[in-house]
Amino acid sequence: MDLFAHHRNAQVEAEAPLAARMRPRTLDEFIGQDDVVGPGRLLRRAIQADQLSSLIFYGPPGTGKTTLAQIIANTTSAQFIALNAVLAGVKDIREAIAQAQDLRGQFGRRTILFIDEVHRFNKAQQDALLPWVENGTVLLIGATTENPFFEVNKALVSRSRVFQLKSLQRDDLYRVVQQVLDDPVRGYGQQAIHIAEEALTHLVNVANGDARALLNALELAVETTEPDATGQIHIPLSVAEESIQQRAVLYDKEGDAHFDTISAFIKSVRGSDPDAALYWLARMVYAGEDPRYIFRRLVILASEDIGLADPQAVTVATSCAAAFDRVGMPEGRYPLAQATLYLATAPKSNSVMAFFDALSTVEKEQQKDIPNPLRDATRDKHGFGHGKGYLYPHSYREHWVEQQYLPNGLQGQVFYQPSSQGYEQSIQAQVVRRREAQLAAMVEGTSTPTLEALTYSPDDPARDRWLQRTLSQTGERLAQVRDRLFTAVAPQRHHMLLDLNARSGLLTWEAVRRVPEGGVYARVETQKDRVALAEQAALLPELDRPVIVQTALETLADALAQSAVGITFNGVVGRNVFSAIAPTSDLLQFIATLLHPGGHLALMETIPRQTQRLSSLVSGRGMNADLRDRWQAAEASIYTNPADPRFSWDGASLAALCEGAGFSVQWSEETVQSDLFISEKLCDRWFDINNPTSYRNQLSQSLHSKDLKAIEKRLRQKLQSQTVVWQSTQVFLVGGINESQQAS
Repeated sequence: MDLFAHHRNAQVEAEAPLAARMRPRTLDEFIGQDDVVGPGRLLRRAIQADQLSSLIFYGPPGTGKTTLAQIIANTTSAQFIALNAVLAGVKDIREAIAQAQDLRGQFGRRTILFIDEVHRFNKAQQDALLPWVENGTVLLIGATTENPFFEVNKALVSRSRVFQLKSLQRDDLYRVVQQVLDDPVRGYGQQAIHIAEEALTHLVNVANGDARALLNALELAVETTEPDATGQIHIPLSVAEESIQQRAVLYDKEGDAHFDTISAFIKSVRGSDPDAALYWLARMVYAGEDPRYIFRRLVILASEDIGLADPQAVTVATSCAAAFDRVGMPEGRYPLAQATLYLATAPKSNSVMAFFDALSTVEKEQQKDIPNPLRDATRDKHGFGHGKGYLYPHSYREHWVEQQYLPNGLQGQVFYQPSSQGYEQSIQAQVVRRREAQLAAMVEGTSTPTLEALTYSPDDPARDRWLQRTLSQTGERLAQVRDRLFTAVAPQRHHMLLDLNARSGLLTWEAVRRVPEGGVYARVETQKDRVALAEQAALLPELDRPVIVQTALETLADALAQSAVGITFNGVVGRNVFSAIAPTSDLLQFIATLLHPGGHLALMETIPRQTQRLSSLVSGRGMNADLRDRWQAAEASIYTNPADPRFSWDGASLAALCEGAGFSVQWSEETVQSDLFISEKLCDRWFDINNPTSYRNQLSQSLHSKDLKAIEKRLRQKLQSQTVVWQSTQVFLVGGINESQQAS
């Protein structure tokens, strides 16, 4: 390289965008992808030992594919040739191969051929590489955003190690920014730059795991902001929002993201999850998916997965599609969302798949003659007797008569099996009865005769019916709690029920379903909960709505005295009624007076004092032993604080209070383990300084602010964005009251 070329390259590097300047040069500078290049990983060891085989890096933009290739170029003793598949052709490949052959023949030196966007090569171009990769003339490193198992020649894939790179985590992106601010040569280490915390959070969040997008936004923010009088550049939230306004979304309409997202969407609709269906729909619309493609899939689903369980599903889907064609975007999103919600909440049946059983039979079986009574009689009735013996259904009662319509040899074959869902449930018994009558007529010789034995298709396996989700029914575990409580109360259709803690609506809506001819009262604590429950109730006919009573437990007697005059309840249910206050003798005695003779109280309560300790979820390694001990002691003091009513009771004391109130009690304590995802928002609630009852402020009674910051940092590092096993203790209590007890 001559002096002028060296100067030109130096100038290009100096004027390059920030993302290019900050590209890591060594594995120590590389951020993220620890599962691929972390200490002890295969790829890291291969790079450090310069013992690479052909590689394919697959992952979203901005995750380090090209960077890894350049790190390899900086560390290997082999010749490194880089091509971009968008710009290169077979001619460039041949020149690279010729250069590799010369180096190998003259100096015995290997050549690494890096091809960026390798999936852009067509089949002929990829085939041109294969012989030289196979005989070792070049060592191939490919980078692609598309699934190489679909987009890259199978022969190339079989000769390469494929490494999948994932979007960077939030902590990784924060480290990228810090790296920029600290680097005095390639970054902004020589400038006084202050980025507001909320501005940095916005940049990291909207970058969506793409380091390049983050660096481009940061560069734009810095370069377009004038320094203040002291020479410092301040980046507030407003500047950050202007620098990166839209989340980067990986969505190629011909690639993995397209197929995977539509798959997630259809499976969510099929699984009757309207929330997930709307989320995946929003992902597709946001990324620019063609709504007509989405409608096409919905119309198919309306027949394939709903069918006769709701015959209107196809009508709704096609009507919404027609409405979209009339109004277009953006208003067309309304019918798109309407169709999605209708299909997601419709009863499901795939009984139309019976057609494919019939089609399989047609393909496999020898073609059967059409039975004589079913043949067309308009042309040869007198010659061949076609149509003779046909029974005209409208001439019979209910416009139906027992006769066979299948060919000889297939009579008795069952293809269609109606489900017990929706409309199809109403025709299920009719189809079965008529089938039985047809078979009986055939056996008794009153229908088309046959010499073939009867055959039957096996019954479909039973399918669990999805319970309709209401305000906060979030999964199978809560459904089990709900069903257990109502099994204990055993309500009849005319019963009166009281939900002592209707905040989520979990028990309230089940009570409404269980007692359609009775009534439901629901107690809520706050105005927010009352409004939320009332909005849900507004969807029901007025007579079916629960009576919502907003009051504290301590004033429940006064509230019911006004809204439930003269009413006694057949069942009182509650879940986590005593999460904020302790059960009292007076309250339980009052509940006993509310119950009708033979009525039951059923409670499922999480015992706060016996719940999971956060400190036990965080490993002690890497943490100051003294701080760990003080943390555990401070946490223990929270749950044993005699002044806090939440922690002053357990299962035994609750049972004793109920017995003292006149209940005959059966109770049990159970240790429950469930998976809990520690989200960023959950951590924010735990350490909310403005909430007097937050975990942080409870700890602050025993620990200093410095300790609390260290604990929060440690907990977020170890638990945030992780799923942990959360352990709690629940007491399940059923209290019965008989007439003699109530009279006394």
